[in-house]
Amino acid sequence: MSKDLIISVSDAEISIALLEDKQLVELNKEKRNVKFSVGDIYLGKVKKIMPGLNAAFVNVGFEKDAFLHYLDLGAQFRTLHRYYHQATQNKARVTPVSKFRPEPDIDKEGKIADVLTQGQTVIVQITKEPISTKGPRLASEVSIAGRNLVLMPFSDKVSVSSKIENNDERNRLKLLIQSIKPKNYGVIVRTVAEGKKVASLDAELKELISRWETALSAVRRDVKSPRLLLGEMNRTTTILRDILSTDFSNIIVDDEMIAGEVRSYIREIAPEKEKIVKVYKEQFPLFDHYGVSRQIKGLFGRTISFKGGSYLIIEHTEALHVIDVNSGNRSKTGSDQESNAISVNLEAAREIARQLRLRDMGGIIVVDFIDMQSNENRQSLFDKMRELMSDDRAKHNILPLSKFGLMQITRQRVRPEMTIITDEKCPVCRGEGKTPSTILLTDEIERTLISIVEKVKTRRFILRTHPYVAAYLREGLFSMIGKINKKHKVNIKVQGILSYHFLQYGFFDRQGNEIDLT
Repeated sequence: MSKDLIISVSDAEISIALLEDKQLVELNKEKRNVKFSVGDIYLGKVKKIMPGLNAAFVNVGFEKDAFLHYLDLGAQFRTLHRYYHQATQNKARVTPVSKFRPEPDIDKEGKIADVLTQGQTVIVQITKEPISTKGPRLASEVSIAGRNLVLMPFSDKVSVSSKIENNDERNRLKLLIQSIKPKNYGVIVRTVAEGKKVASLDAELKELISRWETALSAVRRDVKSPRLLLGEMNRTTTILRDILSTDFSNIIVDDEMIAGEVRSYIREIAPEKEKIVKVYKEQFPLFDHYGVSRQIKGLFGRTISFKGGSYLIIEHTEALHVIDVNSGNRSKTGSDQESNAISVNLEAAREIARQLRLRDMGGIIVVDFIDMQSNENRQSLFDKMRELMSDDRAKHNILPLSKFGLMQITRQRVRPEMTIITDEKCPVCRGEGKTPSTILLTDEIERTLISIVEKVKTRRFILRTHPYVAAYLREGLFSMIGKINKKHKVNIKVQGILSYHFLQYGFFDRQGNEIDLT
């Protein structure tokens, strides 16, 4: 599978599209002045203790106070707090973490008021960005992520990603990290570390430790809170860190400065991949050139079409997301209902897995699949869904189908859902109404043609549409309508009709009789 990363830069934001085999699977838009990203470490001030919630609200500089639950303090919270306190009081050099004597763990069943007081300064890390009316979600068990390792100060544990299945490799990595890590540091070994040599892991570990101890050293010069203590890398670099692999084909950037930053980062983590970074210099928009804009228009609406004329309807509420699977034209085929249902459901599962990643949908997702009677088919659909979501980096859980054909999925939500309005203002009604996305009109015409060819015997048609659309279809020596004729082995004559609105069209036989699919 080929992977391409397309990075489009504007004054206001950076848009990052991940394509797998030319299909859009992830889309991120990073505001260039973004604050409060997941992974940022702050000095916060406790504003209010909430004994009933066993939690506290902490001011980290956001307009709404952030939420910190007792269970997110971390077992070594007292050690972290004492280390911070000593670092601010000691005018000499800060004691290295490896030589610091840890405090006893806090009680797992304890109360927030026993540990925190109002006005106290705490070191916290953002685990969930502000979403809707809610402020950020925090934890005090901080972690600093690198390409291969995740550093956890004051933890002292070493764990290996469960996605590394080879036991010998797991043991090798665990023993290796235990032999090189300093005392009072815990490490999580990430999946991409599989097969890595000790030199590269040791260099990364030292770099992560240096980042942490340099940030704490700076506390002595500026003890005011709230303020940012250690910022996560920008979204572009974070995505590269998490998804860059040996099968990455291209990274295309339309900005020289950002391309330089990306190239510099890749030079550090994978020097052999530096040449895949390319600067796009054409005047034609980057996302349009690589077909990303077209895919965005087709994938972010309420109704999503997929293979064979079937479609999804996606509805969003404050509490959950609902996805309804519809067979569309597939229900008119000659196969029996059960085989038709499993076929549509399996194709729908593929598109649903893609939509969850693309929109970054989190929380509770309920999918209403087409009813199936066979337990074997229901189990097959469940297994397929788990397989398709195995590449999803967000934590998730999938439950088997209920007796009503409903599948419940819970997916980690750490950032606001990606929402893009695909409807366009209609030039005919001067913006008082909306029309479907115009860029998808030719796709819709082609889908309608396929349905007609299956229904009628003739392959000679007249397509009537607005004159502007007709001119677009006939444009050039190798016109779009010519390509459609060749692809589907039909003969279509295009006629421009002045009375038609921009998106209106109809198929007719050569005698002028309209072909009706209903």
